[in-house]
Amino acid sequence: MNNFNNKVVLITGAGNGIGRATALAFAQQGASVVVADINQIDGEETASQITQAGGIATFLSCDVTIEQDVKELVDGTLAIYGKLDIAFNNAGIEIEQSKLADGDEAVYDKIMDVNVKGVWRCMKYQIPAMLLQPTSVIVNTASIAGLGAAPKMSIYCASKHAVLGLTKSAAVEYAKKGLRVNAVCPAVIDTDMYKRATQNDPQKQQYVNNLHPIGRIGQPEEVAGAVLYLCSDLAGFTTGVALPVDGGSTAI
Repeated sequence: MNNFNNKVVLITGAGNGIGRATALAFAQQGASVVVADINQIDGEETASQITQAGGIATFLSCDVTIEQDVKELVDGTLAIYGKLDIAFNNAGIEIEQSKLADGDEAVYDKIMDVNVKGVWRCMKYQIPAMLLQPTSVIVNTASIAGLGAAPKMSIYCASKHAVLGLTKSAAVEYAKKGLRVNAVCPAVIDTDMYKRATQNDPQKQQYVNNLHPIGRIGQPEEVAGAVLYLCSDLAGFTTGVALPVDGGSTAI
């Protein structure tokens, strides 16, 4: 799958977890990576890991809830590398553990602003730049919660359904212009979000493992592999897809 030489890849939420694993994977395959994150320390660490391994990376700070930040992120990418071939819109939050009627409006607004408007803002500024290339690819991070229900996470669930709506609509709108747009839908992945949810409780961890027919949670590198596939020439006829990376969870 080593076809990312001379490609410029922009990744949001690249400071840790899935974003970091994907940034490292793209760099290992020869891409120049723009590491974007709201957390400067984490983002610079990802970029440092890439450059120390001999790859090419630049950290650019970005809060996806601020439109000017997103615009400057894309403008900065073009200023440094001269183009944008691939974007992985991965920044997202959860912050919700209540039934729908117990929900808080401030929490609703925060989740939607990051998970939905953040993806929309990114695509808004990425697409004009990417259409300058003969072919380009966007992958958005959704969730298996975007494919079904998520009890006590109804707002998060709605936000990920919305991400799939943005993904599929953009895929159809720009298919003839050489831009493919897809989404990955992870189940539970071994990230900081998982650690917050289980709080290092072995019983909770075993319960979560058992939610997946494969018998365990996923690793960030396994989601990264799916992202790289969707961005590769091997997936050249694939657009508008929501690809589960879920250990069989959605097969039940």
